[in-house]
Amino acid sequence: MADIDEPNRESRARRAYTNEDGTIRAEVAAQRAAARDAEVRARGIDVGYVESLLERVNEDGYVILPHLIPPETIDAIRREAGPFLQHDGRTEFEGYKTRRIYSVIEKTFACNPIVDHPLVMALLDRILQPNYLLSQLQVIEVMPGEIRQPLHHDDGFYPFPRPRKPIGAALIWALDDFTADNGATLVYPGSHRWGDVPAAGIDVAKMVPAVMPAGSAVFFLGTVWHGAGANRTDRPRLAATTQYCEPWARQQENYSLAISRERARQCSEKIQALLGYSMLFPFIGFVDGRDPIRLLRDRPRAGAALAPAPSPARKKGTPT
Repeated sequence: MADIDEPNRESRARRAYTNEDGTIRAEVAAQRAAARDAEVRARGIDVGYVESLLERVNEDGYVILPHLIPPETIDAIRREAGPFLQHDGRTEFEGYKTRRIYSVIEKTFACNPIVDHPLVMALLDRILQPNYLLSQLQVIEVMPGEIRQPLHHDDGFYPFPRPRKPIGAALIWALDDFTADNGATLVYPGSHRWGDVPAAGIDVAKMVPAVMPAGSAVFFLGTVWHGAGANRTDRPRLAATTQYCEPWARQQENYSLAISRERARQCSEKIQALLGYSMLFPFIGFVDGRDPIRLLRDRPRAGAALAPAPSPARKKGTPT
């Protein structure tokens, strides 16, 4: 492996950070926690508030985060994403009356403020391992007449039995007001503690609609059972979802192919890391034996233009 000079370098590196049983050394954990809290404070976020939200998440599996993004961000997402929301879903899960766009960052940067939102990062820093990844980003428009989405939990496709720790966490962002009538996301409080159960055995009547004003988001663990509600109104409901996973888990969207390096270079360092230009210590995720962020820091040759966002016309006929 490139950059490895001595055969015992890996074992020495592990001993510096872990105990004999593989657990993180207490002093290392304390250093990481102190650095994490300092970063939260630097972002202007109260650490006590983050801890109170985490208590709710640990108890119920989810929490509603009100008024996270301003109207200007919502307007930008609506304006930039709208032209791509042209195709109805292809499956019952996607929703035959629901429109979605994938590979969002390749099409627009309008959703970037929700991807690396400071409060969301502060919560994820306490739930997932360092250098967790963005697993999926979508903009979703639920049209009038859409039925309830099949119930699911977002990390259910990882083949590990429950009950267990979540392998990911997600947010549904309200870009319109979420109401019980227009299909607010349904969540089942406490379901993150369940073992393996069939979706058909879940009492939907006990689920709670995530009613919230536009600009808010519902944050939930990947083990929480949920699903979009039915839209019984005569107006569409616009939303976005950001989903994250452990740094050792495969992302749902293959961002190394879906997002060009030219577009990734224009993102924040945090989003670059979330897309996969990062590593899980010591060796998961390297490229040619080195940190993949080098691929973005090696700038294009002088005069080479950065890739523009594609227009909807270029994507005509492509299912989204």
